[in-house]
Amino acid sequence: MHTTMAVVLAEFGAGLRGERERRGMSLEAICAETKVSARHLDALERGDYRALPSGVFRRGIVRAYLRSLGLDEEVWMPQFEASHGARLGSGTDFRPDEAALATFALNVKRNRGMQRRRETARWIGVFALAVAVLATGWAIWHFLLRDRSGW
Repeated sequence: MHTTMAVVLAEFGAGLRGERERRGMSLEAICAETKVSARHLDALERGDYRALPSGVFRRGIVRAYLRSLGLDEEVWMPQFEASHGARLGSGTDFRPDEAALATFALNVKRNRGMQRRRETARWIGVFALAVAVLATGWAIWHFLLRDRSGW
């Protein structure tokens, strides 16, 4: 990683740590409030993005951290994105793993397909139940009540 990029990452993390310390909050208190592990919050403060989960999870951790300190997301998230972008632009191991993304996409597609099949099976079941109720009603009318009513 280039030195300037390391500084950007470290500056963002150091800024977060400074705000936390200025407010007198411990890392453990933020962990308890946000339900984010201490190792992830520590990695965020150090600017070690490789130790954080990727994508939307990483942004969620930053947002939760900012909310717990009462920091303005509109001010801090662009700083995070800038430091995050510096890391992405460095050509290091920060690029998404294409195999993992493909697996994720297949799992989403498979889960959506299973949900559609369950909905289809549910409607078939409703239709079969309606047919059974109608057939039972017809059978009762035909065999029991028809002879008595004179139809």
